[in-house]
Amino acid sequence: MKNSILVIAVIGIFFKGIAQQTPASEQKEAISIEGATAHLGNGEVIESSLIMFEDGKITFVGDSKMKIARKGKVIDATGKHIYPGFIAPAKTLGLVEVNAVRASDDQDEIGDLIPHVRSLIAYNAESKVVESMRPNGVLLGQIASSGGRISGTSSIVQFDAWNWEDAAIKVDDGIHLNWPRSFRQGRWWMGEDRGYRPNKNYGEETDAVVTFMKNAMAYGKSEPKEVNPAFKAMQGIFNGEQKLYVYADGEKEIIDAVNTLKANGAQEVVLVGGYQAYKITDFLKKNNIPVLVQFTHNLPVFDDDDYDLPFKLPKLLMDAGLLVGLQNTNASNFQTRNLPFYAGQVGQQGLDKEKALQLITSNNAKILGIDGDYGTLETGKSATLFISEGDALDMRGNQLTHAFIDGRDISLETHQTELWKRYMGKYEGK
Repeated sequence: MKNSILVIAVIGIFFKGIAQQTPASEQKEAISIEGATAHLGNGEVIESSLIMFEDGKITFVGDSKMKIARKGKVIDATGKHIYPGFIAPAKTLGLVEVNAVRASDDQDEIGDLIPHVRSLIAYNAESKVVESMRPNGVLLGQIASSGGRISGTSSIVQFDAWNWEDAAIKVDDGIHLNWPRSFRQGRWWMGEDRGYRPNKNYGEETDAVVTFMKNAMAYGKSEPKEVNPAFKAMQGIFNGEQKLYVYADGEKEIIDAVNTLKANGAQEVVLVGGYQAYKITDFLKKNNIPVLVQFTHNLPVFDDDDYDLPFKLPKLLMDAGLLVGLQNTNASNFQTRNLPFYAGQVGQQGLDKEKALQLITSNNAKILGIDGDYGTLETGKSATLFISEGDALDMRGNQLTHAFIDGRDISLETHQTELWKRYMGKYEGK
């Protein structure tokens, strides 16, 4: 009996050590933040601001010099900066914890055309990787599976929740399609040269996508005797209820993808990646295609590319009049916490700093279809925001003091901050 009690105690201590921070409770009193430089996320800045929110909604945004009664708890943020919560699109956050541990990896399901696989129900709200997003201001994300041709259906969540039901803010928002590549790189592990060569199966692979879409559309117009989960899951892209996120980088692939998908019933198409999108901006504008650009901390792909192309690509697309957001699909999940610094990199390429901020706030919100509630600091929108000691797009200034999701005062403690305090205490004592 004593041994059993000891085992239970040890297990309890173990799980206490690995558990996430307890999610914040609902907002109970109004909060007024005054004195901070407010970056509204729409290009506007208020140097000395007053922002008030109650019941999870922003009730006032204006100048702190205005004679208006402060409500509830007052936070003096003089000298600090306030931002809307940053938004990370197209990530497998919460679907994998340790890549080498198969039991913790739900980011890639078996099958090639699986739009009916819903990422949301596999989302782990207690992920330590997800938890580590918050101290850098990344408070929302689109959770999407990867792999295969059609990876599945994504949902949008907030990063302070007990479970996936609590986390969800937009359920089954879109379907994710990896467009075939017209060129492929040599498979070195099979003795092939590493260089690029034409993909002989490109036509066959694109035809498979077309056939699947046509069959799915026909399924939706008929009265089938048996339910086909894959075809049923596609109906949202035909009636405009869901967006189709297509992953493509090459000029040819982008044009083929947009033309093919539009011709086969896709109502709203979003380009993800778009490495060569700057070459065909007129085409993208004509077809009203927003672009979620790959993260900027990267190297050029081809020898004849500008050395700084990955750094300036978002600016090139924005200057051409496209709606552009920033993501980091091809980077490891933990690097998503660097999203503000990728935006800051674009700000060093000639793009106005507030427009660079829009890449991860209002623009991402518009592309994901959540701009009615998130992405900017405006009256009536969700009080999802944070206060930083300095410029949140700079590693030196991104030091959060407070963060709120839907008005809830969330914890900024994580496994990493605990380790930082532990070892800083050790070395500062010497």
